[in-house]
Amino acid sequence: MDKRVNLKSNQKPAETDKKEKHIFWGEIAPCEHVVQFYKEEGEFFQALEQFVVSGLREQEVVVLIATPQHLSGLEQRLWTSHFDLIAAARARDQYITFDADDTLSKFMVNNWPDEDRFKDQITSILNRARSRGHRVRAFGEMVALLWAGGLNGATVRLEHLWNHFCEREGLPLFCAYPRSGFTSDADASMREICAAHTKSICC
Repeated sequence: MDKRVNLKSNQKPAETDKKEKHIFWGEIAPCEHVVQFYKEEGEFFQALEQFVVSGLREQEVVVLIATPQHLSGLEQRLWTSHFDLIAAARARDQYITFDADDTLSKFMVNNWPDEDRFKDQITSILNRARSRGHRVRAFGEMVALLWAGGLNGATVRLEHLWNHFCEREGLPLFCAYPRSGFTSDADASMREICAAHTKSICC
């Protein structure tokens, strides 16, 4: 069974496509592990913004483990288009951000993710997010950093650690990779990454 979903269909009008994406992010299920492969930064920011806004509208806590550049770019969009929503979420600690490289450094040992350290680090983050009893959704691009650094095996290992964690904790997770990082046998590499996810978005 093909687990991939292309949410950007050329056979449907743009408005319908936009609505479908919004519905998808609003109804993301516990344990869902979604990956996006994007060509342009704009595609990435659009998906991430929808992921965050849909979660906050559902009164969920949104956790972002991202690069400073992507956090800055996202927040420019959020403050411009959803000022009241994001301001209230920050005040309630419902919108929580972490630096991806710093978080990654806390559980990597000899360029390989240590399972126990990973569990401890992510459990600590999740405990903070769940402190008020709300459902949590998370975005992470630590895997993209590993992939960009040529640590392909470590990337796949981290994806599987996330899978086990999400299944155990009922955590929906979204992650994203720029297509520019898949320079050698791109199709095979993308299939390998897709196999570690429940759904994929190909832009």
